[in-house]
Amino acid sequence: MKKFLLAILVDNKPGVLTHVAGLISRRAFNIESINAGYTEEESVTRINIVVSVDSERELEQVKHQLSKLIDVVKIVNLTEVDNITRELVLIKVKATAEARADLINIVNIFRAKIVDVSKENVVIELTGEESKINAICEVLSEYEIVEIARTGAIALSRGPVPVKQMEEN
Repeated sequence: MKKFLLAILVDNKPGVLTHVAGLISRRAFNIESINAGYTEEESVTRINIVVSVDSERELEQVKHQLSKLIDVVKIVNLTEVDNITRELVLIKVKATAEARADLINIVNIFRAKIVDVSKENVVIELTGEESKINAICEVLSEYEIVEIARTGAIALSRGPVPVKQMEEN
């Protein structure tokens, strides 16, 4: 299976995200991550989706089916262009008095932040590429991870051309 990151511009209407996700899952393709948010235009929502497919042909099927949805404005495969990809993670870790100094060192090494502290836990925030997120999760697995929340990938193309002006690829 190969992962592809698609940027999908859609009309900002209720239910569009459900239609996009439903179409992909009905075709038995795996959605690794999906997120949606506002863009610089009020009428447009951007959906970033990482989909796993076996081949380029299957990816073309996904894109072809998505392009049939009336609310889809544009689909760009950001995997094919030079891009900046980031993910956000919040990790709640059991933090005994003995472990706090080690956890602070780990946070500093990864250039993360502690965003909440209680008697029993700390919550760590980190933004970065998927490999960096996976690495801190692996290191923190030596401690008791209570909870993890990840956003999934978001991306922008490098350079001056925004997705809305790119050729669909």
